[in-house]
Formats: sequence, C-alpha cells, structure tokens
Amino acid sequence: MMMDERIQEGVKLAEAFLSTSRINFSDLKPSDLPAKPGVYAIFCKDTGETLYVGRTKNIRQRLYNNHLHGPFTNARLKKYLVEDPNEPAIPDIATAKQYLLDNCYFQYTVEEDTIERGRLEGLLSYLFNVRYMYEEH
Repeated sequence: MMMDERIQEGVKLAEAFLSTSRINFSDLKPSDLPAKPGVYAIFCKDTGETLYVGRTKNIRQRLYNNHLHGPFTNARLKKYLVEDPNEPAIPDIATAKQYLLDNCYFQYTVEEDTIERGRLEGLLSYLFNVRYMYEEH
C-alpha cells in the first residue's frame, strides 16, 4: 500500500471512530458495553480535549470496572488526574472518580485484531493530541 493510501486509510479510521456513540460516565451501565477487545478514548465534555486513549482485550472490564471503579493500579487516568499539578481540585481517587462522572465521556470501537488495536491506539493518540500518555515498559 502506498503512503498516500495509508494516510487516507488513517483519516478514515479516525473519522469512523469519531462517528461512534458518545457515552457519559454518569450514564454508564456495564450492560451498555461489550465484553470484547477494542480501542477507546476518554474526552472532557466541556472542552472536547482527549484525556486518554487506550486499548483493551475487554471494553466493559476496562472502562466500567477499571477506569470508573478501579484503584490506581487499574485506573491510570484517575492516577494521572490526581498527580497532575494542573488539576489541584483533584487530590484523591474519589475526587478523580467524581470528575469522570461529572465531566467526561468516552467513545470506543471493537477491534478483534491485536496489531490493528495497537495501530489504532497510536493513530488516535497522535491525531487527538492526548493529554495523558503513559511511559513505555
């Protein structure tokens, strides 16, 4: 595939992702989400800023159990919010959870292929200018 074709494909993937449903954390029920692999992005409602992009083997587990209800070890975004010096109003995990409930929504897409999930996560992270990125292992 030529470079121009790959760029066009990337733009189409990002546009398709942005056309998926927005789900507010405040409205979230586990049954709303598939227990399937995919890529997701978490956004701030007021500004549209992308706070986090991730990939997972289980969308329901990651977004509902980990990001919303999980401890620091399973909920990187809450950890980043608490540790962010630009977010002094978020001093602890409970406040970070409330911040997600009050101020954030997410979008996701199911993607079964591991390699494609990684590519899509990287593409969206770059195009959406994500605030929180985690260190490589």
